[in-house]
Amino acid sequence: MPPVPAAAGSRYREVRERASYAALDVEEGVVGSVSGGCVEAAVYDLCVQALQDGETVLQRFGYSDEDAFAVGLTCGGVIDILVTPVTGPAPELREALAAAARGEPAALARVIRGPARLLGTALFVRTDGSYKGGLGEHPDLDRTAAAEARALLDAGRTGTIELSEDGSLCPGGLTLLVESSVPPPRMIVFGAIDFASALVQVGKFLGYHVTVCDARPVFATRARFPEADDIVVDWPHRYLRHTETDARTVLCVLTHDAKFDMPLLTEALRMPVAYVGALGSRRTHADRERRLREVGLAERELRRLRSPVGLDLGGRTPEETALSIAAEIVAARHGGTSVPLTRTSTSIHHDNGAPSMLVAEGALD
Repeated sequence: MPPVPAAAGSRYREVRERASYAALDVEEGVVGSVSGGCVEAAVYDLCVQALQDGETVLQRFGYSDEDAFAVGLTCGGVIDILVTPVTGPAPELREALAAAARGEPAALARVIRGPARLLGTALFVRTDGSYKGGLGEHPDLDRTAAAEARALLDAGRTGTIELSEDGSLCPGGLTLLVESSVPPPRMIVFGAIDFASALVQVGKFLGYHVTVCDARPVFATRARFPEADDIVVDWPHRYLRHTETDARTVLCVLTHDAKFDMPLLTEALRMPVAYVGALGSRRTHADRERRLREVGLAERELRRLRSPVGLDLGGRTPEETALSIAAEIVAARHGGTSVPLTRTSTSIHHDNGAPSMLVAEGALD
């Protein structure tokens, strides 16, 4: 696999796109997809072959390869496909599937490069560092791999790590893909207004766990927000102060009322969350900034505020406004420029050239 950019001083190589999975069962057929269509037929053939000979195989497809062109990989880039036949109990895979179904954070570390006898072996790792399965013969290998996988899991990242067969951290023959499965990121929408209803729907579409919070019980009701995961009746700043957030959390302030906005934004802009946006006109924003400075927020904190919230799409309706906000959230998450692609010549996907590691299971028991 070509080098994947890593943060300075890090021994982890991050896979910018989450690993994708497909499964082939001899009786039930194909479930899932690994490339959105480019190499599906070729992967199917690999799976059939793996089921017949019982061997794990790693196959690369690249734009310059004749085989890749033949199977339709015309969009460029590199795809590595790991096909693992599953014919026995595979307790580590069962544990991973069960944890994912329960929404529990867990990681699966799999050997994607190394000796043939280890290729495809897997280790299921929990948040407390305990694990199930095994990667090799050396007793230190599983312990080291579990510790490294837990570090990636704590950060909610999928990536690769380099280890030696004896479990030392010196790169020496093994590459592990660590797939972290974590609960969905949170979107907290403050202000139970019509715009919030549209934003809840878009947030759910993007895969967020969406909470609506408003201090007014007459507006914060299940009837008004049937698609929200949680509806909270509380003062926004008080709820934010005591609820769980992380570096993936996005906060959308739609209350448009200073008595709610000021204490809420004072809390929000000092928290290590991914995004803080606030609805309002430019005049409202200027007054909001003045008030926030008066209560002591620093300029670096104020620069985190996305206000007026959203990208300039020219829309007016709640649905159009929700789309504008969601577009800004996606751009902020991936480092997008928000410039029309027809006016740019850079890569469409902001992954710094990092390839995706795509994994196909040979069969489900």
